[in-house]
Parts: sequence; C-alpha cells; structure tokens
Amino acid sequence: MTEPMLPEAFKQKMEGLLEAEYSAFLASYGEERHYGLRINTLKLSVEQFRGLTRMELEPVPWAETGFYYREGDGRPGKHPHYHAGLYYIQEPSAMAPAKLLDVRPGERVLDLCAAPGGKTTQLAAKLQGAGLIVANDVHPDRVKALVKNIELSGIRNAVVLNEDPAKLEGAFTGYFDKILIDAPCSGEGMFRKEEDMAKVWRPDWPEKYAEMQRTLLRQAGRMLKPGGLMVYSTCTFSPEENEAMIAAFLDEHPAFAVEPPRLRRLGARRPDWLGGRYARGPKRPAPRACGRTGSRARATSRPRCAAVASPRPWRRRGLRPATARAAREAGPPRSRRRRARAGAGAAADPREALARFAAEQLAAAPYGAAELECRGEHVYAAPAGLPPLDGIRVIRPGWYLGSVTKQRFTPSHALAMGLRAEEALRMVTFTADDPRAVRYLKGETLELAPGELRTAADDVPAKGYALVCIDGYPVGWAKVQDGMLKNEYPPGWRWT
Repeated sequence: MTEPMLPEAFKQKMEGLLEAEYSAFLASYGEERHYGLRINTLKLSVEQFRGLTRMELEPVPWAETGFYYREGDGRPGKHPHYHAGLYYIQEPSAMAPAKLLDVRPGERVLDLCAAPGGKTTQLAAKLQGAGLIVANDVHPDRVKALVKNIELSGIRNAVVLNEDPAKLEGAFTGYFDKILIDAPCSGEGMFRKEEDMAKVWRPDWPEKYAEMQRTLLRQAGRMLKPGGLMVYSTCTFSPEENEAMIAAFLDEHPAFAVEPPRLRRLGARRPDWLGGRYARGPKRPAPRACGRTGSRARATSRPRCAAVASPRPWRRRGLRPATARAAREAGPPRSRRRRARAGAGAAADPREALARFAAEQLAAAPYGAAELECRGEHVYAAPAGLPPLDGIRVIRPGWYLGSVTKQRFTPSHALAMGLRAEEALRMVTFTADDPRAVRYLKGETLELAPGELRTAADDVPAKGYALVCIDGYPVGWAKVQDGMLKNEYPPGWRWT
C-alpha cells in the first residue's frame, strides 16, 4: 500500500500522536510485507517440522513456534501439510497476545472473541491437551471458521460457544485462570493488509468501538479467578481503544494491576498518549506491539461482582446432556410407540456403539475418561470440570467424535484430525510429494499397492476404517476394502 491511500483524517491523527516518528511510520507502508506461520506443536515439534518442510523459515522473535516465510515459498495454504494441521498461517504480530497470556498445561482458558481461531489454536497448543479452552464468538458465521480451525489443529479439549459474553458471566464467574480479549476494534493496524478497511474507516470509529470494548473488559473481569491473568489486545493504533481503555478499567477495578510484557522487540510504551484529550483516569501505560496493542492485567483478589447461580444441570442416563436449545434442535420427542420400536434394535447407550467402534478400529480409546455428551445422534468427549451450560448456545461441547445411527458409529473428521497415527488400527500414509496425497484431499478413491496398508498387529483384518496420513500425520478417514481406499474426506474440506 502507498501512503496516499490512507484516510486524510487518520494521517492527521497519527501525525499528532507520533510527531517526529510520523515520517518513518508513513515510510513503513512502502516496505516489504512480512508473512508468517505458526507450527502446531500439538502434532509435532518445531524441529520436526523444520526437518520436514522445504520452506525457508526465519524465527519470529516473540513467538517460539512462529516463523516468517518468504512470499516466493509457494502457497502454504495449498500444501498438504496445511491440510494435516501442521501449521497455521498467521500474521507475526497476531502471535503476540497469546504469548503474553503465558498459558500453562492444566489451566482453564477463555478466548472471548475467538473467530476465526488463530489465537485459540495457539493457546490450545500451550495447554498440550491438559486443561480446557473455551472459545466464544458472537457471530454465527464466523464460528464456522473457528470450529474448522479447531478441528484442523486436532484440539481435543476445546468447547466452542456462540453467545453474547453477558450470558457467560453467570456460568463462568471466577472460573478461568487466563482470559484473552482480542477485541473488535477500528482496525487501523490492518490498513496495510486489507486496503478496503482504509477505504471505509471513519474518524468516529474509535469511540464507537470503545464502548463495546469497555463492556467486554468488564464482563471478562468477572470471569477471571483471583490471581488470574487477562490480556486485552487490538489491531488498532487508537489511544481511545488501548491506553485509555486500560486506564479506565483499572480505575473501575482496583483488584486488577497491569503487568509489563516480557517479550522482545514489541515496541515502546506510549504513556504520553494518555494525556490531553485522550485522558481517561490516571496515566497508566499499556504496552504496544507492531500495530497490535496488548495489555496484561492480573486480578490480585476476587473481582467485586455478584455471583449468579447457574441452573441445575439436566442429566440423563449418566451422560452429560446437551443444553435445552440443543435438545430442541435434535427434534421433538419420539412417541412411546416409536421409542418402543426403536428400543428393540437400538443400543441402550450410545457409548456402546462408540466402544464397539473403538475396539474394531482404534488401538485405544483416545478420549480416555472424558465425559461423553450426546446431542441428537452426535457424540462428544466433554472436557472435565465444565459448569452447567444451560441457556448458552453451545456449538461444540467438546471433541466431536462422531454420530450414532442404528447402533452404528460413524467417526467424525474431527476425530481423525485429533488422533495420532499410532492410535488407529489401520493406517495408510503418503508423502507430501506423492500425487495421491492431493488426490485423497480432492475426495478421490485410491488403489493401494501391497504392503501400503499398515496395521497395529498381524491379526487386524484389512477391511475397515483406515486413518489416512501425509508424512505420518492424519488428514482423514477412508474405508479399506479389496485393496481400495474408499475416500471419507468431507466434501466441505476438499482441495479445490
């Protein structure tokens, strides 16, 4: 992008804020853009990926799993390794907020404005399968991308919600160890990446978004447990949405305190931007990072708020149930006659069908002691320790395992992506250079050569579900019969 495409009001504002630095700021729009990806350490280590890929990678200083790649390295989003969930394409500056949150295995983490899921997947990789991540976004269409990225990354311990944060406070009061608020904002830091944003930007946008951001901070503060850590970030330069926002929150919440970031090369703080017309309370600085601002706030004692009692959970047959909304979505109750007719041939418990599938197709049940939850015919492994979520729109109550119809369990694509190759009884792997890898991703049926089907033991029959892998990392299911690999790759995921 060239400098003249920037809105005039925006340029005047930045010149007043940056003063002597303004010319360097304008010059940055003419510099070469940096592209980044983040390695998914739920599936492999950084060293393993670097030994596998041909891309020339340069480390991102503030993210140990983040790397710059060259624009000439092809299209990483079209490489088979991307479809195996080995990495996520992400702006280098966007990797900073999740790094600041300093997530540890076993913690309860909330990504409040999560779609499309880049930071959710980064946080989940930090958990390494232990603990819980709740990913929420208020926009139904954006949640679809969030679910897909969670499944692509092979995350087993995520719950996906599509709800106004105001409805989450009662269920999650004082619940989370860590909370990320990557807030909706005026997007001034995105003008270089998305030129259309510069065209539609208006000078009143910072104040418009500030009201929403204030509400999000208050709501998130009530869900943070004593001693917890909360990171607030935006992709805008506006002091109204950054430094002033944190200063106002601290004035209202004396139980919180700002913690300085411990990341390299993230730019200087601008306490001076809190002065004059941007003042909202005392001059407390908030760190800034490459056009994306992040601030860490820790609750030193229990935030002052009223605890709201949650509704009693609805339980049936020992399974963690769906919400009332999900029950309605599953359809009206069957009549007694239909129940009696179905009961004669149906499994009394969906777990039985799942257990049979696991015995016939998997080396071990990867969901372990997780609580199984059914929504209609769909079965999920719900993370432990969840509060009742009645009245909340739950899109994914846990790891989606598959569906049960007529006593038969059909595995989900999410189950395949969350498995490791050794957890399946049958496995077929192609190299990324093998044309059959792309043919599988396009949904084609493939013929197997003798010995290409690998089984966990000699007595495992050849017929059944096989986990299809690329360079040893799962990309989906196929059914093996008479030397043929019948493709089960989901139509909506296929290579186009």
